[in-house]
Amino acid sequence: MSNRRAGERGGAAAGPAQPRTPRSPGARQRREEILRIAMETFAARGYNNASLAEIADRAGLTQAGVLHYFRSKELLLTSVLELRDQTDIEQLGPDRPRGLAFLRHLIDTSRRNAEREGIVRLYAVLSAESVTENHPAQEYFRDRYTGLRAFVVDALREAAEVGEAREDLDVENVANAIIAVMDGLQVQWLLSPGSVDMAASTERVVSSLLASIAPAKN
Repeated sequence: MSNRRAGERGGAAAGPAQPRTPRSPGARQRREEILRIAMETFAARGYNNASLAEIADRAGLTQAGVLHYFRSKELLLTSVLELRDQTDIEQLGPDRPRGLAFLRHLIDTSRRNAEREGIVRLYAVLSAESVTENHPAQEYFRDRYTGLRAFVVDALREAAEVGEAREDLDVENVANAIIAVMDGLQVQWLLSPGSVDMAASTERVVSSLLASIAPAKN
């Protein structure tokens, strides 16, 4: 699921804090390779335990070579998270589903997530790690949850406006519960993929939710 509203994607302002943009095809390919390796390393070890030395060694570069593209380990992390965001945005498309259709869209999101373990692991590891003091991804994940909550709240309000959900629905708490279920299922699936069907479990939760928020029949 995309983490932010359209037009609200984060990132540092243009300037020296931005990663360098390679001009040659070879340099762009090397930059993408570094990002892929960094994503795998952060997902496996977390940000604090992953080292630039390990990432550089796996990429066949020196640490200075990695820093040539990303300037700092923190900026490398930011670039990895931006890449993850872009993947979600491309999957969501230019227009998100509205109302209850958005809740049903979450089932498809869970199904796709089961096919991209690396990205799911990266999210699970870094989101948990980000609650620690001074973690460089803390603001990113705080913004991410704010954006996710806003998406679901908007969808629930849209559903109420067209008579698909009760008007007195506590949309904020419902949204929090939906996000908690999806994130919790991801952790369970990562630990025991053969025992957890994320799409089926999400469908059960969404179906139960739709039944509970439906307007009362006269």
